[in-house]
Amino acid sequence: MRLNNKNNKSLNGVTPCLRPPRLTSPWSTSRRGLLCTLLPLPASKQHTSANARPCDTALRFHHARDKSACWTASLCQKQQYLWRLNMKFSLRHVAATAGCMLIASQLLAEPKRPECIAPASPGGGFDLTCKLVQSALINEKILTSPMRVTYMPGGVGAVAYNAVVAQRPADAGTLVAWSSGSLLNLAQGKFGRFDENAVRWLAAVGTSYGAIAVKSDSPYKNLDDLVQALKADPSKVVIGSGGTVGSQDWMQTALIAKVAGINPRALRYVALEGGGEIATALLGGHIQVGSTDISDSMPHILSGDMRLLAVFAEKRIDEPEMKDIPTAKEQGYDIVWPVVRGFYLGPKVSDEDYNWWKASFDKILASEDFAKLRDQRELFPFAMSGAELDTYVKKQVADYKVMAKEFGLIQ
Repeated sequence: MRLNNKNNKSLNGVTPCLRPPRLTSPWSTSRRGLLCTLLPLPASKQHTSANARPCDTALRFHHARDKSACWTASLCQKQQYLWRLNMKFSLRHVAATAGCMLIASQLLAEPKRPECIAPASPGGGFDLTCKLVQSALINEKILTSPMRVTYMPGGVGAVAYNAVVAQRPADAGTLVAWSSGSLLNLAQGKFGRFDENAVRWLAAVGTSYGAIAVKSDSPYKNLDDLVQALKADPSKVVIGSGGTVGSQDWMQTALIAKVAGINPRALRYVALEGGGEIATALLGGHIQVGSTDISDSMPHILSGDMRLLAVFAEKRIDEPEMKDIPTAKEQGYDIVWPVVRGFYLGPKVSDEDYNWWKASFDKILASEDFAKLRDQRELFPFAMSGAELDTYVKKQVADYKVMAKEFGLIQ
């Protein structure tokens, strides 16, 4: 049946149909014998819409039996429909593809069998550092599998350092905890043939401060009491420190001795593996003084088993359990010793894996949840990663070399 409308004008000699057919597809359709095709419009009929591309094509529907009968769609309406539908499909496709690629890249980049090595016995600052980040990675949903914490004591970090550099240099899943004491040992060559350039420094997550600890029933009430006892007979005061002569803990008491006019070499030391062993020896009565730091000591302070004679901070720590503990500085000993804590990776870990870890740590360090975890472990803000941290580490090692020479520890 031919549909005519004498009131409608023809377009290019083609008589329009009175009623348009119903579309079922944006590309082509056949409904009741009508075929849909895209045909170019004459220049006089082309125009643009504010929200669409220029209309240069009209939809024409030709009756299968009568080619002369047709209907020309409104110039932009159908074309806009087709264009918008195509754009919507394309955007959804792009978004879905991008999402799949992002998920795939995250899964590919995530290291297998993540592990944090604490280079000391359980219970000390390295253990604390690993468990801090272990909790943060879980809370931030960064790892799909939990990171395990392992222990590799020996040389206050030397054994772990050599093991990772020599045996696991490209293992992207292995993080190793370090502290300022690690850098001091590197400055003195205590890590063997490997120096500060042998690993990839990843992130620093917080800082503590050095401290002098005694049992709660110790006769020493302040630093002056301890110094007077050392002056009287240094052999009668056994001091436990994490590491041998030249270690971070040794350096803290050596600085006190230097200010007091005592030869640091005359002090009686017992070398231990980290804060956990120091606390055990002190509470067991095997040593009288522990050269340690705040974070290692705090659990025993809260339990009432231990006291701190001084902290090596610029000013008193503004925390309820710390505000009454004096600094060494206010007692006349101008000594400040921050204990920065962080992580490094093996020297041959790929840039892709290194950057994945760096981005993960940057996310953690900016998190309020991480700040709470850090505060619970008596660590204070010190956030650094990547190239900035690498520069910091190299400078600290250089400064420690100067200090070590002053004490005759290196030539």
